[in-house]
Amino acid sequence: MNAKEKALAFATKMHGEQKRKGSSLPYIVHPIEVSKILEEANLPESVVIAGLLHDTVEDTEATLDDIKVLFGKEVAFLVGAHTEDKSKSWEERKAHTIAVAKSGSLLVKALIAADKLSNLHSLQKDYKEQGEEVWTHFKRGYEKQKWYYLNVAHNLFIGLKEEEVPDFFYEFRKESETFFEK
Repeated sequence: MNAKEKALAFATKMHGEQKRKGSSLPYIVHPIEVSKILEEANLPESVVIAGLLHDTVEDTEATLDDIKVLFGKEVAFLVGAHTEDKSKSWEERKAHTIAVAKSGSLLVKALIAADKLSNLHSLQKDYKEQGEEVWTHFKRGYEKQKWYYLNVAHNLFIGLKEEEVPDFFYEFRKESETFFEK
């Protein structure tokens, strides 16, 4: 079993019966999509694997030490950089992610962008099906989600040279602006 297969098996086991927010889809579809976005951008395997694992520490019993032992310190660093501290308020957690999107390395920014792009795809699909009802599935409604997505989308570009920026960063920014500026 190669490292990506091992990461997929671990993430699938850890997320178990979890479902996507407001959906009957198994949660694992999200980390798989995040990983695919990163892989299609030809980013290093460490961030592709981190894409599969990015929510395990935040949303399961897995720890950063587990990730480090099983997948190495680089993957653990990437997962840790993107893991929210659930003891903090929603606003504090999201402000932290925005700050990391602004100051993080290219790979940390890529993990954040791929995660948010995948979430945005789900949100767009759910909005088409549910309309305004979709906002009831979130701790904060439309205005706060708009603030969060647009700030992440715009801060990702800070500190990067144009030739470094993967195409999906532009896709995420454009889709965020289009979806939230309607």
